[in-house]
Amino acid sequence: MNIILLSGGSGKRLWPLSNDIRSKQFLQLFRRPDGAYESMIQRVYRQLNNIGIQTHITVATNEKQVSEIHRQLGNDVDVCVEPVMKDTFPAIALSAAYLVDQKGVKPTESIVVCPVDPMVTSEYFRALIALQYQSEVGNANIVLMGMEPSYATDKYGYILPEGDGKLAMVKSFKEKPSRDQAQKFMDEGALWNGGVFALKLKYILDKAQEILGYRAYKDLLAHYERFAEMSFDYAVVEKEPNLQVMRFSGEWADMGTWNTLTKAMTDSVVGNGVIDDTSSGVQILNELDVPVLAMGLHNVVISASQEGILVSDKESSSNIKPFVDDFEQMFHVQKAQGPKAQEEKPQSKTQEVASVAPVAAPAAVSNDTIEEKSWGTLKIMDSEEDSKTLKLTLKDGASISYHNHKKHDEIWVVISGEGEAILDEKHNIIKKGDIITMKSGCKHTIKAGKELKLIEIQLGEDVSENDKEKFDLM
Repeated sequence: MNIILLSGGSGKRLWPLSNDIRSKQFLQLFRRPDGAYESMIQRVYRQLNNIGIQTHITVATNEKQVSEIHRQLGNDVDVCVEPVMKDTFPAIALSAAYLVDQKGVKPTESIVVCPVDPMVTSEYFRALIALQYQSEVGNANIVLMGMEPSYATDKYGYILPEGDGKLAMVKSFKEKPSRDQAQKFMDEGALWNGGVFALKLKYILDKAQEILGYRAYKDLLAHYERFAEMSFDYAVVEKEPNLQVMRFSGEWADMGTWNTLTKAMTDSVVGNGVIDDTSSGVQILNELDVPVLAMGLHNVVISASQEGILVSDKESSSNIKPFVDDFEQMFHVQKAQGPKAQEEKPQSKTQEVASVAPVAAPAAVSNDTIEEKSWGTLKIMDSEEDSKTLKLTLKDGASISYHNHKKHDEIWVVISGEGEAILDEKHNIIKKGDIITMKSGCKHTIKAGKELKLIEIQLGEDVSENDKEKFDLM
């Protein structure tokens, strides 16, 4: 059984803990059976591996998330990497071609595609097996899993089945209708589209040829950046006349908002926080070094990180995205124009944000961004057009890739620990206080003995991730 797990997107509705680099599926907020914390992707991956049948799992993701996937799931996990984020249809097409061309899966085989972020039980995974089987033996081009809806919302697609049986042909499918339309669909017996479906590989490759112009893995990869962003549901499912739906009545919750995520959490406080006895239904998730105190609050989520602080009624938290878009827009203007940005800031979608958080105010947005890597953590302390300052923390025995840069120089300042720096095949023992300079073109890597912390300064005309070429260390 082949399963594609979709792990993309930033999960802006879980700001400030999630962003483009550390997406929502990597937040370790849930208790494992042994009491340790795990993330959404770790939980689903563990559950899939425990269903008792042979499964091959391929994680479809983008380059920004590969390191964190390997850090959380191990180096053996199979990953299909899209060069840039292009939404679900190109990602699924690339993954299907990867399975056929790179892994040798027959085009006539059926696969199951599902997201990494639902809160589910073993019943859900048994349903995935039935979904894949129906795709193999049935005549429908796509077999959808339909979730029993709880309320009318514009956050999901709606599947209207022909009848109320466990399995039915689909009368109509509408992706994310208005709330009024959603209520009409519910009144007619429609199901939620949870983004879970099964289909034959040949079908999706034919669609890739029809819509993108290519079906081979190497061709899709080579032209990927030119593709338009498009959702699989809009590009394919809405236009497909031959659909079936399998009704699922078990436990299922989409962890896309603070409201749904906090319902699935077993702990009221994660991090440094205190909730008084007069409060109820309150969750604190705090990554900062300062304490958070909640008093006399009800049904509120408080989330704090270097990105910002959210204090919200849980029901209202699902409406966070336009505010986060404003924050990002203001941050980019501030970064590009400096202190004068406030005078020329763009019109805000949410006027309240613009009035209380001026672009030029240093406290409005933090420059610090933390990335989890397989070797440790990377913290962006400052970023300008021609310079960048990072803090790297390498775990005991870890090392970064052997690489060079064509358009910028780098300087390492070791602030604690010890290890080894390799520059153009030359090995150098390093310790606290050492300064290492790498001119553009110099191949380099660093290996930690004990935990190693250093400041990295990048200087040059291109300090982006694009100016990097990896090599094998001889």
